[in-house]
Amino acid sequence: PVRLVASGGGSVQSGIYLKLACTNSGYTYRSNCMAWFRQRPGKGREKVAAIYTGGRPQTWHSDSLAGRFTISQDKTNDTLYLEIDSTRPDDTALYICATEAVPNNGLCYARWNQGDFRYWGQGTQVTVSS
Repeated sequence: PVRLVASGGGSVQSGIYLKLACTNSGYTYRSNCMAWFRQRPGKGREKVAAIYTGGRPQTWHSDSLAGRFTISQDKTNDTLYLEIDSTRPDDTALYICATEAVPNNGLCYARWNQGDFRYWGQGTQVTVSS
């Protein structure tokens, strides 16, 4: 099966830069739609960013996160990244990656917007202290 493994989290001080990574350690799966979500303590899952790497590449980022988050993919090692600038205590959350192969960027956006992906990882915990 596809097995997504997220890494790069930890306990950090407010204001630092973090780069999270997500790789597939299981069955080789050629996906073109990948996303990050997060779940903060006591809250529901929240969309963070998504990337479509098909014929018309596109990225989307949550408006509420004010430009501090950047999603990218390194195709040479098939790794998905999430960069977080100027971490804040309210960024404390379990960060979860998800992936699926879809036919176009519109469906990728819909998957992200609805939180409806075929494959999900377990996540990496980020704890930010002030």
